[in-house]
Amino acid sequence: MTMLWEDLKEPPSRSARWKATLRKQPSAFLLAVQILVILLLPFLESSDYGRAVISLLSLSALITAVFTVRSTPALTWLSVTLALPAAVFEIWSLVDDRAVIVALAHSFLAVFYFYTAYALISYMFEDAWVTKDELFAVGACFTVLVFAFAYVFLAIQEVYPNSFTSFDGPGERTFLELLYYSGANLTSVGLSDVGPIRPEARAMGTVEQLAGVMYVAMVISRLVALTVMRARQ
Repeated sequence: MTMLWEDLKEPPSRSARWKATLRKQPSAFLLAVQILVILLLPFLESSDYGRAVISLLSLSALITAVFTVRSTPALTWLSVTLALPAAVFEIWSLVDDRAVIVALAHSFLAVFYFYTAYALISYMFEDAWVTKDELFAVGACFTVLVFAFAYVFLAIQEVYPNSFTSFDGPGERTFLELLYYSGANLTSVGLSDVGPIRPEARAMGTVEQLAGVMYVAMVISRLVALTVMRARQ
């Protein structure tokens, strides 16, 4: 039986409160970690140790995502199976920056994030009412998709150099630049100075645009409709 904090004989510790909150609202923590990574990127990419810190943050996001998938109808063991090679190649790329290793690291991260997005969408479509964590899952899933496509773009430019251009012309784009482009592309706002110029990059950019439109049409509209229906009851 679930008990309120006030019904306990002794007040719970701070760690117990955090653990209980994490169990009830894992999507909120995933969303917070993703936003934290985005906010820290400008300060890390230009430093010597930035690459290592970014990798650590990516691994932290992986662990948080695996924990989040546990609360969804998706298969936790499959999430772990996808996360392990992503983590291995991400660490490997720190000591071996060959294009094939970096491309594999980004590709495995992308596959893992796409599966996490699938898990969150399944979670939001599981029942006929909207919980607080499902509302956080809307934002978490969107940021997961932004990261997933950004990692795909990183892998593409490793395999096909100069796939993207910016105000300074064609060249290798940073993670933050491609993350910014991915966010602008998925939201369809188009406010980005980064653009694809090779066919492979343009094709994947088109797929992301379609994914953004479908996400709004299928996921957000359904949750809004369920929220309105519940309010009318």
